[in-house]
Amino acid sequence: MRVVMLSKALVVGSYQTKLEALAAYPDIDLVALVPRYWKESGRRVGLERVHAQGYQLRELPVCLNGSFHGHFYPTLRSALRELTPDLVHIDEEPYNLATYLAARASRAVGARCLFFAWQNLLRRYPWPFAGMERYVYRAVDGVIAGSAAAVDVLRAKGYAGPVAVIPQFGVDPELFAPPATRRHSGPTVIGYVGRLVPEKGLWVLLEAVERLVGDWELRLIGQGPLEDALRSCIAQRGTEGRVRLVGRVSSGDMPRHLAELDILALPSLTRPYWAEQFGRVLVEAMSCEVAVVGSDSGEIPRVIGDAGLVVPEGDPAALCAALQRLIDDAGLRRSLAAKGRERVLAHYTQAHIAAETASVYRQICGKAD
Repeated sequence: MRVVMLSKALVVGSYQTKLEALAAYPDIDLVALVPRYWKESGRRVGLERVHAQGYQLRELPVCLNGSFHGHFYPTLRSALRELTPDLVHIDEEPYNLATYLAARASRAVGARCLFFAWQNLLRRYPWPFAGMERYVYRAVDGVIAGSAAAVDVLRAKGYAGPVAVIPQFGVDPELFAPPATRRHSGPTVIGYVGRLVPEKGLWVLLEAVERLVGDWELRLIGQGPLEDALRSCIAQRGTEGRVRLVGRVSSGDMPRHLAELDILALPSLTRPYWAEQFGRVLVEAMSCEVAVVGSDSGEIPRVIGDAGLVVPEGDPAALCAALQRLIDDAGLRRSLAAKGRERVLAHYTQAHIAAETASVYRQICGKAD
């Protein structure tokens, strides 16, 4: 069966390993349609062609680049006419213009289609997005949801069709692997990886680490609107020697940066418009045998399971206590790190997620396993 996947997320090279795993199945002829770049948080993320074996990775023009709800692909219908897919996998939420137009284009060429949903909070959208969402619910043959909470939202909003719960992407455990040797001296290195935005709990993290006792270092990896405020705060508090803003790191360099950490912290804060949908950096760090600490926002506790520490969100004292426990107890840190790697290998590899996704494709196309 020929499957066309439409995805702006696949500009990130490390995500493409899932497609290589999908394309390895002899019954799947895969074509990925992606923009040449995607605008995010004021920067251009260019297409990284680093894992493109076994399938076609094609660029497609995009209009309103950077608009999550409003972007679309003007030449998609003609591309689908050329490719004649059996199934179109739309890697977008149902209320986005790109999803609506892709669903219509799929129907126009006689292809089945599905979309992917992360939305884990029940939110109602204004016209025309609400109307597009209703059309997509009727038009698709199935849905892949990133979490059980996302399924609850779909059902509450009226979608009654088949749903599979599968994360959007896993990790390649050969890329995200523990280092051959660990440091045995120097400070305990705590890391945060992600957007520098308020809902990620960065102020909670800074307050927590300032209470730590012992030799530690904090690395903040990422970019975002809080960068200047964080830099000023670090300077005012005199923690420049211990807290470092690393900046953006490419997907290819991320495994090395994660493997240098002893602890990864993800202290996300739930907001009326957002709750942590997965926390991909958690599974990347766990795959590198890095101990993880997360807040109880959204999906974080379910991703971590028993392979890390979970603290109440917005509680710097609790976060400090968890970090201090891992700093003081190297045996616990190593034990949780090993459990994290085991959990990733059991549930979150790209191969595992590709296998589940391929099964969904077969069911929709009437070619069940």
